[in-house]
Amino acid sequence: MQILQTNQFKKKYKKLPDNVRSEVNDAIRLVCNDTRIGQEKKGDLAGIRVYKFKIQTLQLLLAYRLIDQNTVLLEMVGSHENFYRDLN
Repeated sequence: MQILQTNQFKKKYKKLPDNVRSEVNDAIRLVCNDTRIGQEKKGDLAGIRVYKFKIQTLQLLLAYRLIDQNTVLLEMVGSHENFYRDLN
């Protein structure tokens, strides 16, 4: 499976602490193994799926888009606060 990243995803990922990055990497592996794991969004965010996961008490969201059967585009990662506003 090919994994592509938007510039927005790269910036957010780079700012994450190392322990959070490893959890995000695990979430990315889960998404690649089952691309339907995330909730499909509607309206302005049509075509984007969001996978929610927790690290202790912090809930993180991973937004991604399926380009084709073998390609996933990682759109954004971060906490729920302003996530959808920034994604749009």
